[in-house]
Amino acid sequence: MGLLEAEVHASLRSFLRVQNYPFWSHHLTMARLISRAIRLKRSALIQTGSTMHRYWVSYLIPALLSQESIVLVVPAAQHPRLLNEEIAHLQRWLESYNPVQIVDRLSPELRLGLTIISPENWLRDRLNPNRAFAQSVPTLIDSADELEAWTKEILSVALTASDWETAKSHYPQQLDLIRNLRINLTKAIFSHPRNPYECYRLDAEELYPLRRWLKILAQESRLISPFREFWQRWQSDNQILWATVERETGQFTLQISPVEVASVLQPIWEEAPVVFMGGFLDAEKSAPTYRQQMGLGEMLCLQFSPTRQSENIQLYLPDRLPLPNTPEFRGLMMDQIFSLMAIANPNPKPIAILVDDVPLKAQIGVNLAAELGSKVQVEKPISDRGGILVCGWDYWHRHNQQMATPQLLIMVTLPLPSLEDPLVAGRVAYFKRQHKDWFRLYLLPTALLALQQAVMPLRESQALVAVLDSRVNSRSYGHRVLNALEPYAKVNYLDKSWLAKRLGEA
Repeated sequence: MGLLEAEVHASLRSFLRVQNYPFWSHHLTMARLISRAIRLKRSALIQTGSTMHRYWVSYLIPALLSQESIVLVVPAAQHPRLLNEEIAHLQRWLESYNPVQIVDRLSPELRLGLTIISPENWLRDRLNPNRAFAQSVPTLIDSADELEAWTKEILSVALTASDWETAKSHYPQQLDLIRNLRINLTKAIFSHPRNPYECYRLDAEELYPLRRWLKILAQESRLISPFREFWQRWQSDNQILWATVERETGQFTLQISPVEVASVLQPIWEEAPVVFMGGFLDAEKSAPTYRQQMGLGEMLCLQFSPTRQSENIQLYLPDRLPLPNTPEFRGLMMDQIFSLMAIANPNPKPIAILVDDVPLKAQIGVNLAAELGSKVQVEKPISDRGGILVCGWDYWHRHNQQMATPQLLIMVTLPLPSLEDPLVAGRVAYFKRQHKDWFRLYLLPTALLALQQAVMPLRESQALVAVLDSRVNSRSYGHRVLNALEPYAKVNYLDKSWLAKRLGEA
């Protein structure tokens, strides 16, 4: 054990003995691994199986005790609490006041100490070909399960209605051409069959006039932003181009985004050691799917599992429900929801119902509101006392930390991305062109990750999770779904006394 590992181990063990810090059985192991990665300048990947607030101390103590420059990439929303509470408290305890700074961009020569930066600003720096960032500075990335989404957001370009108005001002001699382009694009986009997602992939014929116009301006070096960035992205085959519409106003936004980010990110990992940290990054310890998606090579991988004693969820999985795509499902599914809610009623904590099918989500919301009134909300904030949230999986992932932990989480359908979503279909088409198993490499890993992230906040209270999608019982991948939900205590019928007891404990 190196000097840093020994110092961190002793300091953290002493801190945990006397401080009222959230219990987590892996603090010392994770801190030791982080210390080793910093000292040896080696990359590592850690799946914590827990929320970031529980494991923060495990990487903050090594970062604060290290005598070199370290970069911490963490969402900006966490910066105030991280700096003003967690780090300030640890510095007083450690009696170590190494410099800590929050920056918007990285300088060529980082000073000793901890530099905190948001994922968006860090990616902009690392993806800038003209960057002058010092090499080999150890970097810690928290919430690394969001890395793909962050990268796609940074690399996406949108053309809005206001951008077209700017183009008219900048190219006054081409007003008629620009106006006709907009008219033809509007006709093409709004002629697509309506779908619940209100977004549409466009084919080459529909986009040909726009592509020809942008190409001419590019050859003349006359493209303005964001048309210039849009055109640059369009030169790559690794892109999905689509339009989102606002039917009330008749407006649309053209968007282009990379299908995969591995090829873009891979050069970054060759420049400095990086420790990736997140609740769940992959269903497997060695994280082969995640590493492939992020362009990562072989590295030390660690996966902490929730403990059965303190993080065991209560799982209700009925075994005789029809499949979600059958006519019989909706009625029986609503019966199950009302039965579960009747048992949960005495408990004042909120209830969350997850379903991605847009029409089905709306129907559930209407049916529940007819019985229970305004306490039911569809993808809107709810009361922490008895509120009922009906939402999609993405909404839950983005907002669950802002609400009280539910006593009951009902998963109406599994979070398998829908092929009816044009963006999903576009990504599947990309995998098919690469002759890759799109279900195993994309749809299933996406669903398993969403499942693990959804139940993570419920584990501390050992709340009840109900899965009403019978594909868990009937499909070959069902065992992988159950493995993703481990550890759990399962029941397959509505035992009111058992469920009421579990909900009372939650």
